[in-house]
Amino acid sequence: MVVSGGVKENNMAVYDISMEIHEEMMVYKNKAEKKPHREIILKHDEAGINESKMFMDLHTGTHIDAPYHMLADGETIEKMNVSKLIRKVKVLDLSDVYDRITDRDLQKKNILENEFLLLKTKNSFTDEYKSDFVFLEKSGAAYLHDKGIQGIGIDALGIERSQPGHPTHKILMESDCIIIEGLRLKDISEGEYFMYALPLKIRGGDGAPARVVLEDL
Repeated sequence: MVVSGGVKENNMAVYDISMEIHEEMMVYKNKAEKKPHREIILKHDEAGINESKMFMDLHTGTHIDAPYHMLADGETIEKMNVSKLIRKVKVLDLSDVYDRITDRDLQKKNILENEFLLLKTKNSFTDEYKSDFVFLEKSGAAYLHDKGIQGIGIDALGIERSQPGHPTHKILMESDCIIIEGLRLKDISEGEYFMYALPLKIRGGDGAPARVVLEDL
């Protein structure tokens, strides 16, 4: 799970804020069944080519949740309008927040209507799963809903925990707010960037892994 520190392309810094997928990577609740498994099918020294297949959860590493993940009649991932994921975003530095992000934490930031926000927390400073990871509490989700926020990304493998009924997910999804989980924001400063975040186009998927990169504006 390595964050690219920024690669210069045409005098513009590009930051890869995606997790690296491998068999020993951090997964939700450290469940063995959630670890991706890669199987070698063909080897170059035997068949002249290298080929492999991988079995993994659709919510592995950096991924985008489809509304169908939480809503019985929600849209599946292949129907998501990807133009909503190629846009300007704002990174908010909340690395001083302990346990949960509430409406009070967000009120301290200059959040504007229709923005897409990436929440940087202390989660980005470890590559090990922590059961007490910082999450977006339902009051924070309600505040962002009222602001008309179009998308939220967070550096945890889940945007919430310890909330029966998953209210944070539902508040956001019912207002068509896109959720990205598993970002790596350690090396990203608070401010505005241009984001490219494209999920795999999996028919009927409740989510999909994504490669997410930022460009300096």
